[in-house]
Amino acid sequence: MNIEIEKKDLLQLIGKTQNIVEKRNTMPVLVNVLLEADQKKLKVFATDLEVSLTDEVSANVTQPGKVAVSAKNLFEIAKKLSDGPIQLTKKENNWLQIKQGKYLSKIIGVSSEDYPVFPTYNPQSFNKIEAQTLKEMIDKTIYSVSNDETRYHLNGVFFEISQNGLRMVATDGHRMSLINKKVGTVETPIQQGVIIPRKGLYEIKKILEGHDGTVEIAIEGSQFILRSDSAVLMIRLIEGKYPNYQQFIPQKLPLKINLPRASFLQSLERVALLANQKSKAVQFVFSNGKMEISSQNPELGDAKEELEVNYKGQDIKIGFNAKYITDVLMSMDQDVVDFEINDQLSPGLLKQHGDDQYTCVVMPMRI
Repeated sequence: MNIEIEKKDLLQLIGKTQNIVEKRNTMPVLVNVLLEADQKKLKVFATDLEVSLTDEVSANVTQPGKVAVSAKNLFEIAKKLSDGPIQLTKKENNWLQIKQGKYLSKIIGVSSEDYPVFPTYNPQSFNKIEAQTLKEMIDKTIYSVSNDETRYHLNGVFFEISQNGLRMVATDGHRMSLINKKVGTVETPIQQGVIIPRKGLYEIKKILEGHDGTVEIAIEGSQFILRSDSAVLMIRLIEGKYPNYQQFIPQKLPLKINLPRASFLQSLERVALLANQKSKAVQFVFSNGKMEISSQNPELGDAKEELEVNYKGQDIKIGFNAKYITDVLMSMDQDVVDFEINDQLSPGLLKQHGDDQYTCVVMPMRI
């Protein structure tokens, strides 16, 4: 293999693989990416056996070939080189020579035969979707994904494609986020939803960053497939049954409060500074025309702040984990938030005012 490639193109290609390659040494070969030069293109393959990526950029290929080398080492070296073309040459024993001007280095590689085979796919039909729509759906749900590895079926976002559009749901048992989006014609509905793991969602987001057009998505067997220009991302889905999330959504909550999102978020962040560091517990007290947010920590002190709100009804006190409410507010982009509650023991529901597509449920805390 002997090629010449622009620094910016090499960085763009290898940069996409940095969080995919396996950092742990369960399979040492997975710290590498596979480079393949052919027909004026340099292709890259990266996998940790759960998430796999292939992409390509233009290159001046003098001699085709393949080699697997450390993704981190190649990326770090390329970053430090000057702008302009870089020469990559495969040497004996699968070493890769990197040359630019008077700079010369060689990094140890492994045979392409030792690298895992990229998963194949042959879906009959991809669904086209706006890149920013998919990114928004991930942003509005991923923070609710569970970190509890023993509840592996909650370690991802539940994704449904139907003739009505797309739906994503995430819950960790303490909170839930649900978003619906109508899209154009759905070519291939999913009869049952699938669970996309957290790591795969972050890689999808990375590909969607700054992408203004459409991408293509498909489900084949146990794989979620995303195609965007020359990039193909394949993610192994989480096996398991997702809980019946509909039963977590409270119905007909009698107490409704309209809140200015920015003011609510800022007040909550200030008061939460003195909340218990583990529980993050804050208390909301609603009364006619106002809301008081307070926190108390025997080791730090206490804090409270009052907000004017659009509320008329009985006085009520209810406790929440401040981080859970903050995450919701930061994911929203409208000026007014609807906060609906029943009593101090029932879950609260947060929505963007006048928007039924995005629903967030947060369980209360005893304070």
